[in-house]
Amino acid sequence: MLNLFGSNVSHGHAVSVHTVFGASLAVRLGGMQQRNSLGAAAMVGAPVIGLNDSGGARIQEGVESLAGYADIFLRNVLCSGVVPQISLIMGPCAGGAVYSPALTDFTFMVKDTSYLFITGPDVVKSVTNEDVTQEQLGGAKTHTAVSGVAHRAFENDIDALLNLREFFNYLPLSNRDPAPVCECHDPSDRPVPELDTIVPSESAKAYDMLDIIHSIVDEREFFEIMPSYARNIVVGFARMNGRSVGIVGNQPKVASGCLDINSSVKGARFVRFCDAFNIPLITFVDVPGFLPGTAQEYGGIIRHGAKLLFAFAEATVPKITVITRKAYGGAYDVMSSKHLRGDVNYAWPTAEVAVMGAKGAVQIIFRGKEANAEEEYVDKFANPFPAAVRGFVDDIIQPSTTRTRICHDLDVLASKSQSSPWKKHANIPL
Repeated sequence: MLNLFGSNVSHGHAVSVHTVFGASLAVRLGGMQQRNSLGAAAMVGAPVIGLNDSGGARIQEGVESLAGYADIFLRNVLCSGVVPQISLIMGPCAGGAVYSPALTDFTFMVKDTSYLFITGPDVVKSVTNEDVTQEQLGGAKTHTAVSGVAHRAFENDIDALLNLREFFNYLPLSNRDPAPVCECHDPSDRPVPELDTIVPSESAKAYDMLDIIHSIVDEREFFEIMPSYARNIVVGFARMNGRSVGIVGNQPKVASGCLDINSSVKGARFVRFCDAFNIPLITFVDVPGFLPGTAQEYGGIIRHGAKLLFAFAEATVPKITVITRKAYGGAYDVMSSKHLRGDVNYAWPTAEVAVMGAKGAVQIIFRGKEANAEEEYVDKFANPFPAAVRGFVDDIIQPSTTRTRICHDLDVLASKSQSSPWKKHANIPL
């Protein structure tokens, strides 16, 4: 196993590459090297990048090898929130070798050549009598679209390394550094006229939230995280006037943008990373509520939905929210509302801020007996004005001015300092 500390991808980091004995971990050499690299990274404030290809614990060394893994896991945990940790899976990883990547902030895979599983297909066959291939059990498609273990997959090793370079430039070196700012050639006051007509007049008609995001960010460049998993929410990194930002947005094209178990967890994890590393959050809201049904209730949507609420509420980085269309019920509260310490909350004229949609509300209130009740409800509640009057929305803005507004607000909020009551740590509803 080879460890390189302080070599450059874009700026300093620690790299771990497994190369010998099937990349199984030997505690005397490999475990010690990894522990030292992680400790040094935390001490000097350098991100950690692991290039992983490992068969797991070295059987010949018995419990010593297991102890080596536990030592590495501990340092992953101690480094969490101190320096960014990124795992790039470049081959098969099994057994204990999968838990260090699982503890890092981001896990990327290579299609058709990288695998992650606790036990391989042979063990699965002997224990459960299931016939499954490596790809089906722990391939890139499985972990990026089904399990949510991996955050993205790339075509080959070179593509993975090039994307890693791009991704790395969005991140600060440690939690002591501000979000990176680079030179920007995209004017901060650039109007985006296509946004004035992007939201359909029909409330139930879908549109692509990615079109809004690409239109607003610098040079239309958006590094999406987990694009194939929980696609009803969009998260990723971009730049606004050169400053790195984290973006969260409901996706009306998938499940009407409803929040469910997987999207709540995906969003919460991303929000907490951005907050840990001083990356401002921009949230685009078009959410009709939480997905109803027994599957969601039995799966714990209350507990999982609370994770996203918790993440936004505890975040102290600059938070800017734009309601593009629907913001209904508890989901309105959850999506970085003013009530969760949102700094600047905007609404487009197409916004509908209400307890629920007009049709459902009228059926509950009037039992369908009032002829014009739905139109009256829309006029009174399904618009942004009640929220704006009460100060829950700071302004109702022309969509084409959204980029200008956000860039200005980020400049104003650059010196934001906000704290929470002292605690050893919070107890997020896991």
